[in-house]
Amino acid sequence: MKALIALMISAVAAVAADPRPLLLVLTNHKELGDTGKPTGFFLSEAAHPFQVFEAADREVVLASPQGDFAPIDPKSMKLEDAASREFWEKFGNGDPDRPGVAQTKSLRGLKAEDFDGIFFAGGHGAMWDFPDSDAVQSLTAAIDEQGGVVGAVCHGPASLVKVKRSNGESLVSGKKVAVFTNAEEKAVELTQVVPFSLEDALREAGAEPQIGENFQENAVLDGRLATGQNPASATRTAELFLEALRVR
Repeated sequence: MKALIALMISAVAAVAADPRPLLLVLTNHKELGDTGKPTGFFLSEAAHPFQVFEAADREVVLASPQGDFAPIDPKSMKLEDAASREFWEKFGNGDPDRPGVAQTKSLRGLKAEDFDGIFFAGGHGAMWDFPDSDAVQSLTAAIDEQGGVVGAVCHGPASLVKVKRSNGESLVSGKKVAVFTNAEEKAVELTQVVPFSLEDALREAGAEPQIGENFQENAVLDGRLATGQNPASATRTAELFLEALRVR
């Protein structure tokens, strides 16, 4: 009888320890301000993390604030990059003139307890729909408070600007973060196009931006928060994200 009880306890513990899926969140926003140019998520900033997660045998769910179509920034369609090409072939809508992921889950229909972590891909589109999304804010806060891991790269940290824990404290308060910098925004001549300075907004929310060289790898892990500065940082940010999952 004791042996049977021990076996049952062991089985329950094994089930409880089973890893839950990871959320990879993409923007739904497709217009670059008033420029008349398209934008969306930056392909490699989704593709490289997906590759890292898949290599670690983690299930990944693609999601977005509204669900359904998630546009890809046409400037990021660099299919000579193997990870980007594989992501496009697996999830892309097949239309190079209007590239995107045809189907994503809406964050509004998801529950924090079903996931171990949430990772936000960048791309300028994120600056418009991530910060003010109630679903982004509530789901991110809930995943953090249940002990999950939060990650974001490049403009993906726009998702963190307004996230607050249940005690009213900013999620990024006192946290070291890497983010697409003011200098990089100036270098791509979009300072006057984006709705706000991401570096400044995170600093105002209490974060401590860790500024690296323009367009060079710079990824930071602070507790259960992994962030990266730019496209070159996507792989390393995802690796740090997994590291946080292993030690939490």
